[in-house]
Amino acid sequence: MATATASILESIFLKRSQQKRKTSPLNYKKRLFVLTETKITYYEYDFERGRRGSKKGSVDLEKVICVECVEPEENPPPERQIPTREEFADTEQISIIERFPYPFQIMYDDGPLYVFAPTEDLRKRWIHQLKHVIRFNSDLAQKFHPRFHQDGQYVCCAQTAKNAMGCQVLRNANGILKSGSSQRRSRKPLPSAPYDSSVKSVKPLPPVPSNVDSPLGPQKVVAMYDFTPINSQDLELHKGEEYLLLDECSGQPWLRARDKNGQEGYIPGNYVTEAQDPLEIYEWYSKNMTRSQAEQLLRAEDKEGGFIVRDSSKAGKYTVSVYAKSSGEGIIRHYVVCESPSNQYYLAEKHLYTSIPELITYHQHNAAGLISRLKYPVCSVRSTPSTAGLGYGSWEIDPKDLTFLKELGNGQFGVVKYGKWRGQHEVAIKMVKEGSMSEDEFIEEAKCMMKLSHENLVQLYGVCTKQRPIFIITEYLSNGCLLTYLKESRSRMGRGDLLSMCSNVCAAMNYLEAKQFLHRDLAARNCLVAEDGTVKVSDFGLSRYVLDDEYTSSLGSKFPVRWSPPEVLLYSKFSSKSDVWSFGVLMWEIFTFGKMPYERFNNSEIVDQVIKGVRLYRPQLATEKVYSVMVSCWEEKADDRPSFRNLQATILEIMEEL
Repeated sequence: MATATASILESIFLKRSQQKRKTSPLNYKKRLFVLTETKITYYEYDFERGRRGSKKGSVDLEKVICVECVEPEENPPPERQIPTREEFADTEQISIIERFPYPFQIMYDDGPLYVFAPTEDLRKRWIHQLKHVIRFNSDLAQKFHPRFHQDGQYVCCAQTAKNAMGCQVLRNANGILKSGSSQRRSRKPLPSAPYDSSVKSVKPLPPVPSNVDSPLGPQKVVAMYDFTPINSQDLELHKGEEYLLLDECSGQPWLRARDKNGQEGYIPGNYVTEAQDPLEIYEWYSKNMTRSQAEQLLRAEDKEGGFIVRDSSKAGKYTVSVYAKSSGEGIIRHYVVCESPSNQYYLAEKHLYTSIPELITYHQHNAAGLISRLKYPVCSVRSTPSTAGLGYGSWEIDPKDLTFLKELGNGQFGVVKYGKWRGQHEVAIKMVKEGSMSEDEFIEEAKCMMKLSHENLVQLYGVCTKQRPIFIITEYLSNGCLLTYLKESRSRMGRGDLLSMCSNVCAAMNYLEAKQFLHRDLAARNCLVAEDGTVKVSDFGLSRYVLDDEYTSSLGSKFPVRWSPPEVLLYSKFSSKSDVWSFGVLMWEIFTFGKMPYERFNNSEIVDQVIKGVRLYRPQLATEKVYSVMVSCWEEKADDRPSFRNLQATILEIMEEL
């Protein structure tokens, strides 16, 4: 389970004093740094006994506004110098191990924390993980200081305040330059550099160009899937090849990139991964697979040495699941990939490698403590993800490009049909009957909704608004509505399958929560099932535009009563925590194979019962732990309910225990 205390990374670094008094001398100490989901903490370390000492300090990650490299010092002492080739070649130079020549900075409200790593790879890994953990902080900076703050000022721009605004545009999580005005909502205002007549006049800095590369150069990404251009602005992708990201794309999940031949264009952001750690391109890696799913797949293949590498339930860790036959019976072992103090990877025995692919290659030829060597990579069918729109910048779709093939059913807005766009892309077409929705308001919102892209969200491709009825074009999922799927498939599904469905929905809602987007109508009827059984959340945010009596209370507000918490029933107060309540009801629907919540009560009776504290009963297939997750979603006070992030971690932990 990814809890607040679970360690994501642990490494020995050199830490520079933060100089709380300007007159104090600089000093550097080796510390054990530990990263969790909420803090970065540093400790003394007993090198003789190999264990953690007393805590020396910590930084709350919610206060971090920037994590970046720092340019090396001009004349560093030997312990902070990069070893020469001759020194690397000389194996007797043990002192190289004691060198920490790769600095990076963690900037928060009190100023920069400077940390020095022993290798470039380790620095990259920590920066990557830190940026991932803080990516949803509300006050991330858009500029940073590329050089140190020393002798009372920043070397790069001569600003004196340690928390002064940065002087160089930095790159966002996608490695592309941020643009537009800063949206920092700091807990403390960042003061500008005070005027000091004793400081020599400094020539003003030139304006920052809009397309300057960072000190590290353009970011490289690797294609995880092939991509055929949909329109003239798109760039073709070939799986496994590297591409350079060029700039930001107005907040859309499309990235402008250049291929090895110099061709430029837009690529879908969910088709590529960072080049420095592209596990996604290997057939043996399954990112979101659970323990029970891995075991099911390995047993189905029934091959000696079958293996899967997957994300562990512990944040930032990986697990290798291996199948072997003993006395005619198949057995499965799960090995967590461990890291040594020198940040190398190993499994059962300490055969150390600098990367996971190298480690897997070694064990493909040597069992070395495993129940079998890794002979046969077992992989789930990895379907190509949907793109956010049918090509970059396309949200208004020409109805002449649509072919209607069959009717799928009736939704709350009208008839839904299966069809194809330009004869090749499968789509679902919602034909909005007039009078069923507030069309003008929805059309404006649709532009924002198209920017939402997640593997467990039904992708909105675009709209047809220049005729009536208007069409809403979305991703097509062959297994249809989750509610119907549950009722028809109950004999084929076990507890693990049901938990996997809950996990799918929770992952999508975690994404929406992070994007500060409310669903308002989360229920089994508003989820769809893909061909491989993956569940995706649909119709997020659409309930605001419904003009339907079933969604209207006696107070005139619109919401589905059976899925709504007390604050919505009484005051029409929506938040991510009201979505959490609905998720608990959705879990109940899944574990009852589609029963109607509060089936013995009508809507007005439900309001009375819920306000009195009555809750749904425990379904037969739900264990006490599973039911406790549901109950946690139904706390009377919204603030007492968990976040989707914590719910997801809890569900994954339960799945690992199955």
